[in-house]
Amino acid sequence: MSPKHLVAAVLVVFLAAPASAQSVKAGIEAWQRADYSGAVAIWKPLAASGDADAQFNLGQAYRLGRGVPLDLGSAQMWFQRAANSGHVDAQTTLGLLLFQNGDRANGLKWLQRAAEQGEPRALLVYGTALYNGDGVTQDKLLGYAFISRAAAQGLAPAKDTLAQLDQMMTAPDREKALALARSIPSGSPVPHSKSEKPKAEKMVRAAEAKAPPAKPKPSAAKPKPKPVTPAAVGPVSGAWRIQLGAFSQRGSAQALYERIAGKAAVSGRQPYYIAAGAITRLQVGPYASRAAAEAACRGVGVACFPIPAK
Repeated sequence: MSPKHLVAAVLVVFLAAPASAQSVKAGIEAWQRADYSGAVAIWKPLAASGDADAQFNLGQAYRLGRGVPLDLGSAQMWFQRAANSGHVDAQTTLGLLLFQNGDRANGLKWLQRAAEQGEPRALLVYGTALYNGDGVTQDKLLGYAFISRAAAQGLAPAKDTLAQLDQMMTAPDREKALALARSIPSGSPVPHSKSEKPKAEKMVRAAEAKAPPAKPKPSAAKPKPKPVTPAAVGPVSGAWRIQLGAFSQRGSAQALYERIAGKAAVSGRQPYYIAAGAITRLQVGPYASRAAAEAACRGVGVACFPIPAK
């Protein structure tokens, strides 16, 4: 091979990998400009060739109906492909999507994987399931440990849930749970706490099982605890929304939604762009009650207020 051809071959090798990465980035930049169709056109061939970031982004496009028709089946397919490659955000989003659509067993499977890698939303939802024994073998100490790790990362709904648990658990049990949280390196297999018999893997109940988990007998000193509901989880139907602002340009409303779309408080909900003359109001919902909407407002980190859905 001549030196000229050798140089050309080396350039091909060095330029090939960055081209793919730049294409994913170019898609993100197009998305941020509200050029959703352009972003999808960039991501589709990359996703088909196995790029996990492109697969996740394409799943989000189908979930939101931007640049493509809204199609939760296609969204789930692309999230699944990215999740199988170890994409943590895809594992979390897929888990939440399945969990909120009634496939709790498979949803918890993916949330467990993401939680064991330290993803805060997954830590909260899977930790609450562990605490309640909801679809998994009950382990209150490990559940508290997971939720505390989510709260330590600043996730507001996790802080709210942890405050509930602090009223329900004894100080010695909280100390044990916090010690357990400190002992679990992120990304490692998570054992059951010593309060449970160790098992090779978590036993997930069938999704169709309806029997409630066994509850401890109440004592005279302590009332029977109620199951904890994480602020991040709730039904995706209801008569309430949250309003996050009114904008002179629709693009500004869309930009705000993109900024908060990854937060647990709005997970599984959808944006509404309400035209009122020259103003566009950004609303997100639905929520089951005014209290749930108020909790979501606390979780999004921007000023908002609950309103009835019309």
